[in-house]
Amino acid sequence: MKYMLMMHTPRAGWTTAGIGTWPPEDIKAHIGFMMQFNKDLKQTGELVGAEGLAGPEAARIVRAGANGAPEVTDGPFAEAKEFLAGYWIVNVDSTARAHEIAARASAAPGKGGVPLNMPIEVREVMSPPPADL
Repeated sequence: MKYMLMMHTPRAGWTTAGIGTWPPEDIKAHIGFMMQFNKDLKQTGELVGAEGLAGPEAARIVRAGANGAPEVTDGPFAEAKEFLAGYWIVNVDSTARAHEIAARASAAPGKGGVPLNMPIEVREVMSPPPADL
């Protein structure tokens, strides 16, 4: 079963208290943790893909406009309290295993090495419909 694990980060304080304000050694430890985490998942064959995302200031919402032309607006919306900072797609044998992986990601070190305990949303990736539909 495939699962998407989404790392959400509080929007408030991102630029005033977020990773950009951490001492360089804390940033290095956090990035090192994430790199080792991804390497471990690759070695077990469970990692399908993973990416960190640019901040919300670079996000855009796109809809089909007149004649299918893209209508682009800033996003995500200002009222959003959190934003999607990155994700993993894993292929595992059980929901319990997806939860174990998410908990490990949640414990990534933050400022001063303290585990962040950030929320990781876990959602099963839908399988394709039966071929006879």
